[in-house]
Amino acid sequence: MSGIDDREKGFENKFAHDQELEFKAVARRNKLLGLWAADLMGLEGEAAAEYAKSVIVADFEEVGDEDVFRKVRGDLDAKKVDLSDHLLRKQMEDLLAEARLQVQNEG
Repeated sequence: MSGIDDREKGFENKFAHDQELEFKAVARRNKLLGLWAADLMGLEGEAAAEYAKSVIVADFEEVGDEDVFRKVRGDLDAKKVDLSDHLLRKQMEDLLAEARLQVQNEG
């Protein structure tokens, strides 16, 4: 039984580690997305950094990416930045892939 218990514990540890890495990657994606959107809106320096933080915080409203999408979409619309939903979602996907690589390379 000990071998089975050890194997199960190993799977649990790997799952927990993978979940932690994914959480970090999504948070990193949100920061990168916030900085990207800030640039489109003409924000620089501290204003851009603060905006990126607000995008990270927006992700805690609900499960999934829709809360982040709605926040950035609304902010871009308010600043009259012409960008399709498709391109915004594509940027979110691309930045998540980039963020996953960054997080993996740090570990």
